[in-house]
Amino acid sequence: MYERKIPVDLSCPLRLTLSLIDSKWKTCILDELRHRPMRPSELHRALPEATPRVLDMQLRELAADGLVVKTVYPELPPRSEYSISELGLSLVPIIDSMLQWGEQHRDLFERKYRP
Repeated sequence: MYERKIPVDLSCPLRLTLSLIDSKWKTCILDELRHRPMRPSELHRALPEATPRVLDMQLRELAADGLVVKTVYPELPPRSEYSISELGLSLVPIIDSMLQWGEQHRDLFERKYRP
């Protein structure tokens, strides 16, 4: 698991929140899981730009932070599934605001990222 070299500023609520969702894929994972529990392979298909290794690492971090819950089914072959927790659901309004802002400013991204 990733260990921070610089400690999180506990006096700043913004930095505390960002410390949980500060990676490229965590908000996307939470956005996917808000609809239904998913197996890791389903998340990999839903987010094909992310490498499986990165998604697996970020799923572990989200689970360690209590934002998602991993359920392992005692079957052969073993099967696991991730679902969003109550704490993770509390971030959905923030994710919705980010989605809305991105949609409202789509032209900015078109200019920036289109050749």
